Amino acid sequence: MAKAFGVVGGYIAGSAALCDFVRSFASGFIFTTALPPAVAALASIRHLKTSSIERRQLQERAALLRRRLDAAQIPHRNNPSHIVPVIVGDPVLCRHISDRLLDEFQVCVQPINYPTVPRGTERLRLTPSPLHSEADIDHLVRALALIWSERDLRRAA
Repeated sequence: MAKAFGVVGGYIAGSAALCDFVRSFASGFIFTTALPPAVAALASIRHLKTSSIERRQLQERAALLRRRLDAAQIPHRNNPSHIVPVIVGDPVLCRHISDRLLDEFQVCVQPINYPTVPRGTERLRLTPSPLHSEADIDHLVRALALIWSERDLRRAA
């Protein structure tokens, strides 16, 4: 869309050797048609100034995730944020859970370990978005509950 709307684009002037060099080694720059991040961010900010739908959906998704975690008896920190921390308390176990979620269930969850958080408070950072469906959240919680229910996780948590 970028070049089609005249937002980005340009040309390079130089010798044939220079133009060939840029074309060969900067193909990601030359052949991309994506909007620059700053342009996309500005459009998002302008949209969110007049729309509260996304904020409401974000809060609804975070609340749904918290309810599903409660029902599955998975401990999480209660806070007003849309970020839902699941406290694991062990850095190796935290990474293990994150890896299994990705490898076995195709769910990407960020493990947060020291020095980002104090030792003993390692956690999984769950961040639902307005675009996550109820099915997405259920899939995450089912996968996490399955992993969490294993004997070694109960002792560590």
